[in-house]
Amino acid sequence: MVPTKKEELRKLVTQTTMETYEELTPHLVQMINDTAANPELTDAQKQDEISLHMMGFVKSCTNEIIIEVLADILGLE
Repeated sequence: MVPTKKEELRKLVTQTTMETYEELTPHLVQMINDTAANPELTDAQKQDEISLHMMGFVKSCTNEIIIEVLADILGLE
């Protein structure tokens, strides 16, 4: 779909965002659970690791959203 209006682009980005977050969230949850259960880390270290997981998750989602939307617009596979 090649959007011709700003609202169409907004809808495409929103849909792609929802799909991307739904697809990648289980992996984030698993990483958080693994970190929280790691007996070798202190509570502070666990929180630091979880914060890093969250930042990486947002970055990964953002990159994937940009790639997917541009691929749709440009007709790339």
